[in-house]
Amino acid sequence: MTKLLSLTLLASISLTACAQSTAGKPHAPAAAATSTAQVQGDAAPAAGTPEARAAEAIRALNPDLKVERVGQSAMPGFREVIVGGQTAYVSDDGRYLVQGSLYDLKAKKDLSRASMAALRRDLLAKVPQSDRIVFAPANPRYTVAVFTDVECGYCRKLHSQIADYNKLGIAVEYLAFPRMGLGSEDSQKMVDVWCAADRKSALTISKNDGSLPRGHCANPVAAQYALGQRLGLTGTPMIIAANGMEAPGYLAPAALKTWLDAVGSP
Repeated sequence: MTKLLSLTLLASISLTACAQSTAGKPHAPAAAATSTAQVQGDAAPAAGTPEARAAEAIRALNPDLKVERVGQSAMPGFREVIVGGQTAYVSDDGRYLVQGSLYDLKAKKDLSRASMAALRRDLLAKVPQSDRIVFAPANPRYTVAVFTDVECGYCRKLHSQIADYNKLGIAVEYLAFPRMGLGSEDSQKMVDVWCAADRKSALTISKNDGSLPRGHCANPVAAQYALGQRLGLTGTPMIIAANGMEAPGYLAPAALKTWLDAVGSP
């Protein structure tokens, strides 16, 4: 079990492919998650509670696992735990663990998806606007956060259509996720972009294989890379609506608007 969790919940992310939508119809918004207590960066649950036992059980399997949130689950006798960008369910006595999504068959809703959306929304709200590279129309109807990479093919395709997204009322706020990992040449190119005087122009140049002066400045690339991992990023571009819902990979402008209309995100 320790090996399983290490591989699926805390596997180091070094992505070599971009994400394109393979979905059919857009997903309807999931129901709001049950109340949870955040662990990482916030007060830990009180000792002796089912939440504390759940967090302790995860850490006992691998002390490097960072528990983001733990709280009530719709499944009786289990706590919901968000760790490594995924959801898991731990029995109240800390003995049993179930990995994967919890689906309410009666309500026809993915409850785990709602919990992850809430986490994404809350963590993204803490990213300063000054750390994002924003392409927006005058009065956007929708705003999406996009974890991007300068070399990913679908990231480049999305950026080549940025004017079309804006024309449809969609503001795009970029965050950095060098898919080859920190310390790579890919990562340095993203630092070059974020250290440029004109980040928007620099991003466009870099995505078109242009060269930029080497960047040497305080920058958010490493922090945003770590954030992408915490949010369950599995491929770039990762598109997140304002309500925390994740798009199913790259979506063309019209398809993204249709998806945003469906998930009801402002």
